[in-house]
Amino acid sequence: MIVMKFGGTSVESAEAIERAARIVGSRCRQSPVVVVSAMAKVTDQLVSMGHTAAAGDAEASLGLLQSLRERHFHAAHELLGTKKRAKLAPKLDVLFSDLENFLRGLAAVRELTHRGSDYLLSFGELLSSLIVTDAFHARGLNAAWVDSRECLVTDSNHMRAVPQMAETRERAKRKIALLLKKKRVPVMGGFIAATAEGVPTTLGRGGSDYSAAIIGAALDADRIEIWTDVEGMMTTDPRLCSGAKTIRRISFNEAAELAYFGAKVLHPATLLPAIHQNIPVYVLNSRNLKSTGTQITARAPRSHDTFRAIPAKTGLSIVNVVASRGVMVHGFLRSVFEAMDRHAASVDIVAISEVSLSFTMESKRLPKALLNDLEQIADVTCEDQQAIICLVGEDIHGKPGIAASVFNTVAEAGVNIRMISQGASEINISFVVKESDVPTAVRHLHEHFFPTKVIPARSLKRRERHGPGTRKGNSRVIGSEPSAGRSSLNGREKALAAETGN
Repeated sequence: MIVMKFGGTSVESAEAIERAARIVGSRCRQSPVVVVSAMAKVTDQLVSMGHTAAAGDAEASLGLLQSLRERHFHAAHELLGTKKRAKLAPKLDVLFSDLENFLRGLAAVRELTHRGSDYLLSFGELLSSLIVTDAFHARGLNAAWVDSRECLVTDSNHMRAVPQMAETRERAKRKIALLLKKKRVPVMGGFIAATAEGVPTTLGRGGSDYSAAIIGAALDADRIEIWTDVEGMMTTDPRLCSGAKTIRRISFNEAAELAYFGAKVLHPATLLPAIHQNIPVYVLNSRNLKSTGTQITARAPRSHDTFRAIPAKTGLSIVNVVASRGVMVHGFLRSVFEAMDRHAASVDIVAISEVSLSFTMESKRLPKALLNDLEQIADVTCEDQQAIICLVGEDIHGKPGIAASVFNTVAEAGVNIRMISQGASEINISFVVKESDVPTAVRHLHEHFFPTKVIPARSLKRRERHGPGTRKGNSRVIGSEPSAGRSSLNGREKALAAETGN
């Protein structure tokens, strides 16, 4: 059994849902369970509706609702035609009616609670999963809609609920496993869940990946597939560096580090249930049915490159906290950390000395109240528009001279480093630079640690004489395509490829 999750861009339109149906159809013999996100940008639109209604502007909010309704009905019509859409329409009408009533209520009370936000945002996944289910069924897939709120059980921590795995496992096996035995294809919305009492909750933005991993772990899946709009995880952001490459194999620890430090393909918490159950995760491109993407496993073959990837996380602030002169330093650090705990401050990097501490935090999540508290015990300065660049790879500490190579490369790029972190983690070197310096630094680092392979002149002449893919003796023309029905690697090269994972 496998779990297949399709993100918002993979179900954003009738055309995208058609592609998803073909992909699922190719996996039918493997008993797929399908998890879908809301259509692209729908969650953002729901958030906007909620804020507009809570501000008292009911008409503007209902105008946004009408636009959302038209989009979903248009997609349903393109996928199902007039007759089949007519059968689905009552289910969609109920959801839109409930959403309209909720928005009118918000406009009246002018308050959107966390519990209300979870209820509001659940509509995106409910709408998309209903449409996808009927679209699959119309294309010959024996699809069955499953209400995620009846399977995925969480605590009552609204907007960032924590799954209760024992109860989730029991319900998933009772509701989903039964459908699989009947050769059905369960389709459910990601991101949404409910408490044991049935109160709607969500797993936080990006939580559809998390939902897929939770369901996969609950059902002991053979693998989890995350279908998105890119060709797997990349060695860096291709928007920053045109030479970015797809990572074929990566370890759970490396992938989690990438997710935390800026890689947008995966939700940072996605991997946890899969790690616990040792279930491999594949990140694949829904726009390429033959995608091989990235495979994430507990351990990955050693890479021939020094690092696996170079992510960057922007939108940060550096907060410098220095003990005032004449103040007793004993208890200084404890006071700083106590203040951070009171305000639930989630920091990225910390640099500490006896009388000073610097840390980075997302600027939009940095509480002013925390800065005020810190100013009571120390001198505080805050610098915005900062970014973390992180180089991720297994066993970095076991390779002498790596840090020097990293920082020399950054210096040669003319970029100044503000903070450095290496020590707590065995698999990353992180440092802080100005946000505007990120493209330059990343490009230089990628060119240094992931050099483009140059085809030797002698090999080029051989290609011109013999044509692409021609072999002479035991030599292979670098960059050539393998001949049909014939391996392009000799025995020694196969062994090397197996060792390096490339």
